[in-house]
Amino acid sequence: MSKVADSPKSDLMEKIVSLCKRRGFIFPSSEIYGGLGSAWDYGPLGAELKRNVKSAWWSTVVHSRDDMVGLDASILMHPKTWEASGHVNSFSDPFVKCPSCQRHFRLDKIWEEIWTSPWFISLHKTIVGNKDSSYLLRWAQKEGKELAPNLALVKEPEVTFSWMVDSFASFGELNLDFKNFIGRIAARQSGVAQMPCPQCGEALPDEGVAANLMLKTSLGPVEETAEKVYLRPETAQGIFVNFKNVLDSTHRKLPFGIAQIGKAFRNEVTTKNFIFRMREFEQMEIEYFTTKQDAEDCHRRWIEDRLNWYLNMGVHKENLRVRPHAKDELAHYAAACTDIEYNFPFGWSELEGIANRTDYDLKQHAKFSGKDLQYQDPATNEKFYPYVIEPSGGVDRATLAFLVDAYHEEIVKDQTRVVLRFSKQLAPIKAAVLPLLKKNDGIVTLAKRIKNDLQKEFVCVYDDTAAIGKLYRRQDEVGTFYCVTVDVQSLEDGQVTVRERDTMAQERIAVEKLKAYLKERLES
Repeated sequence: MSKVADSPKSDLMEKIVSLCKRRGFIFPSSEIYGGLGSAWDYGPLGAELKRNVKSAWWSTVVHSRDDMVGLDASILMHPKTWEASGHVNSFSDPFVKCPSCQRHFRLDKIWEEIWTSPWFISLHKTIVGNKDSSYLLRWAQKEGKELAPNLALVKEPEVTFSWMVDSFASFGELNLDFKNFIGRIAARQSGVAQMPCPQCGEALPDEGVAANLMLKTSLGPVEETAEKVYLRPETAQGIFVNFKNVLDSTHRKLPFGIAQIGKAFRNEVTTKNFIFRMREFEQMEIEYFTTKQDAEDCHRRWIEDRLNWYLNMGVHKENLRVRPHAKDELAHYAAACTDIEYNFPFGWSELEGIANRTDYDLKQHAKFSGKDLQYQDPATNEKFYPYVIEPSGGVDRATLAFLVDAYHEEIVKDQTRVVLRFSKQLAPIKAAVLPLLKKNDGIVTLAKRIKNDLQKEFVCVYDDTAAIGKLYRRQDEVGTFYCVTVDVQSLEDGQVTVRERDTMAQERIAVEKLKAYLKERLES
């Protein structure tokens, strides 16, 4: 019997990062040189997992549909591409720089940074509820001094209290939301609320500075004469500039879509939460071309399809939600946009966005290139710019969601068993062949022969580096679906023990029937 182990969500990300490093899913990039901020390398198991994510996506959105084709466009594109798309002039995030610790923060994400900062979490635990001001003062003198040394409340508690405590006898009576309250304790003598630095508590500047998110490089061996180009910040534009090529070569009729998986680069001001936000990342994007009349209904169907894909990949329904954008969130060209969000350990965040981009993109590229990018209806000969529905997700972000959602702990015989309950499509290893006695030549020979036969059908490994119980646990925590144990009896009756990952149930199967047995269950 087993029972689920208690695991606070706040600890989950730390456990995921540790497991990924220890078992070869994801490593810090250039680690022997101290690493590089927000850069990560996928190890042997991570490479398999990421490949499975991309294959599952491609199979669903391209191979399983009659209205989709694929594309693999260049990372480097003509600079005018980004002028037409608006990236050169407007692809920027306002950021603020802390005058004390010199850290940079995105202005539009600053409160998210504050809510998850160590000093705010500590402060919130201290004062939440009907507590008098002495709790706040004690926090400022102890935890606050260590966690937020530049917070006004910590540096000048008397000044801060002079206007707060006179007005409110206890914090239980403060009729202020926490954003207002935190702004006030970051204020100095004027009492005017300030945004505090998530790192050190110092009051931040009121206005941000624009930072262009595109990475530049030079195309040509001599820098002085080289052409200045950009590493693409998204894969979408490669699809738009190839719209006419795809149309002419495939003779597609509306509606149809073009899918692409590829690297993109953004010079993010703030990168954090492991592989959730990086400067080099991989996108899975679709540009689906349709008529203006059908765009709204098409947008709705793509939201349903994309949500169902995550559910079919094994993500728990309670960890997913659909959030339509408010009007003030929409890009100026978008008629609508809806995010599929996942409940990560750090809170609900975007997993994939599905936007109705109207006919903006093709019109822009036609304007800047001088080429006719209209679609001509073969039945009516009418020419027009199609509307575009864009489901856009991240490979790395999806991989993180799958890792988090698959992570499971349970108590088995008074010990914690860690299992990655990946779906069959995503599991990096489908089967592991384990000899019970590694010094028995007969067992080893049979085990290796079985492994060599199985790996012709699916990813399979052989492991004889520990006792069988430890080998089972190793395979559990990397998500291997089946363990095949070869023992002494196998040499006599030609049967092996097959252990299923999630239930740990075991069954004796004849060696000659093993491949068919596993294949049937892995493909079901």
